[in-house]
Amino acid sequence: MPCLVATRSAHKLAEIGKILADVPGLQLTDLEGAAIPESDEERGLERFATFEENAVAKARYFAAKSGIPSLADDSGLEVDALDGRPGVRSRRFAHADGLPPDVQDRLNNERLLELLGGTSPSQRTARYVCVAALAFPDGTAYTFRGVANGLILGCPRGTGGFGYDPLFYDRGIGRTFAELTPEEKNERSHRGEAFRAVARFLRECAAEKETQAR
Repeated sequence: MPCLVATRSAHKLAEIGKILADVPGLQLTDLEGAAIPESDEERGLERFATFEENAVAKARYFAAKSGIPSLADDSGLEVDALDGRPGVRSRRFAHADGLPPDVQDRLNNERLLELLGGTSPSQRTARYVCVAALAFPDGTAYTFRGVANGLILGCPRGTGGFGYDPLFYDRGIGRTFAELTPEEKNERSHRGEAFRAVARFLRECAAEKETQAR
């Protein structure tokens, strides 16, 4: 089954591709591979109040545009000491639109540390949230949620991952997400949990179609 992943992020596409690698017959492409203009991508990024609303709107937009099932996710960081911010604004937290992704990440992390200031370690609890949406050209959509709990450190650690990974400390494994291997991160991350649920759903759909064809 061909499926469009509504992203231009090489990091995100690689993570999703690994998680969905065992879904039989699934062929992934991204917005770049599908030759979707960036202007169209912006029209598919209208911001709503929740991760679910954003993910579904984006997935439906690209499913209708491409004519094939489309996967989109909306994800972000919720920090308890900041009343859940940056939340759905995680990517644009430092208002650094138009800059290279690595520069945006650095500025977002600096903004987060600035706002937390002298907040004690015990009050730096946070969670990564990912909602994946699978939409079909007829408008039918399904959502899958993943959550990873952790703490925000006072300074970055590690060189892997992206986004807030250098600051996001996983207490269960004793390292930041930026210190994990890609395999470890997929196993423990919010995106891994959400897209493993997508994979289970797609495998069930494939099995049901196979049964019906017999």
